Amino acid sequence: LKSEAMRFCQEILNILMNKLVPNAKSPLANTSSESALRLQESCIFYLKMIGDYYRYLAEFDDTDDVSKKAEKYYDEGYKMAVKHLSTTHPIRLGLSLNLSVCYYEILKDREKACEVAKSAFDSAIAELDSLDERCYKDSTVIMQLLRDNLSL
Repeated sequence: LKSEAMRFCQEILNILMNKLVPNAKSPLANTSSESALRLQESCIFYLKMIGDYYRYLAEFDDTDDVSKKAEKYYDEGYKMAVKHLSTTHPIRLGLSLNLSVCYYEILKDREKACEVAKSAFDSAIAELDSLDERCYKDSTVIMQLLRDNLSL
C-alpha cells in the first residue's frame, strides 16, 4: 500500500511539474489581462498541489529532502498568492492553511505554523467587507479551518 501511494503521488507530481505548471507560467501570465489572472490562479493552485503531494510523501518518507520540497513549493505558491490574489481569495487561504499544516505536522515548526495561519486569518478578516459573493462560502469555510487550527 505504501509503495502504491508513493507511486501515485509521484505520477501526479510529474503531471503537475512537467505539464500544468509550465503551461500556467506562460508569457501571458505576466500581463494584466483576465486570462493572465486565471493563469496566475492556476499556477498558484498547482504549486499548492505540488506542496500537498510532497507533504503526503513526507508521511511515508520522513527525509528532509521530501519535507523541504513540500515547503519549497508551498512557499513559491505563497509568494505568488501574496503578489496576485486578495487576502480573502479561497486559493490563497487554502494555500495558507495547507502551508501551516505542513509546518505543524511535517516540519515540526509549531511557531511558524501558527504565524502563517494567524497572518492569513487576520488579513482575511480585515478584508471581509470586500469579499466577492461567489467566493464567500469557500473563503469563510477556510477561514474557520484556520481559526480552528489556531485553537488546537
